[in-house]
Amino acid sequence: MNIKNYTQIIGRIGKDLEIKSSENTSFLNFTIAVDDSYYNTKEDKKVERSYWINCVAKGKMAEHITKYYAKGDQIAIQGKLVSRSYENKEGQTIYITEIEIETAEITLRREAKNKED
Repeated sequence: MNIKNYTQIIGRIGKDLEIKSSENTSFLNFTIAVDDSYYNTKEDKKVERSYWINCVAKGKMAEHITKYYAKGDQIAIQGKLVSRSYENKEGQTIYITEIEIETAEITLRREAKNKED
């Protein structure tokens, strides 16, 4: 059996998108809010909750997302889970797990995004 690192989620972009560049490529780090609300039958009420998922796009995908998407847009992404670490200013090692985006599709716009092709 061939098992592949693959994940797919739908959520809303949580902040304004800002592309950054390094020596080798451009990249975009952002978060997506994924709804995980449910109905609690014991208390007879809906429980609202969401998870914030870290995402990263590189190269042309980063440029595409920055050009066509905005904060509040609902987006469907597909990609793979990756982990990385870095050392912060206090010398602590910070570990991050995020989705490295391979494809993205807009599902619902919060507001019109007026950018030319």
